[in-house]
Amino acid sequence: MAATMFEIEKFDGVTNFNLWQVRMMAILVQTGLKKVEVLIEKTSSVLWKRLETLYATKSLANRLVLKQRLFTFRMNECELLRDYINQFITLLNDLNNIE
Repeated sequence: MAATMFEIEKFDGVTNFNLWQVRMMAILVQTGLKKVEVLIEKTSSVLWKRLETLYATKSLANRLVLKQRLFTFRMNECELLRDYINQFITLLNDLNNIE
């Protein structure tokens, strides 16, 4: 399965909020993250904790997937070194948070 990257700007208060909200809901639906139990949360901190309990389980399978990503992590030919290092650090942090 190929990962899909969605390009959407952070809401800046200047653009039309309703249009931005519709775009965000479309992305959530496409990625399967739009759940009724998530949409009822009112504050961002409660929503974040709810998303962590739903999707960031610290299981053996997640740990193995992250280790596999680390062992097969390679730099692409056209990739910037800064981006490669950022991805590598993110991967190490994710692995550290699970263990």
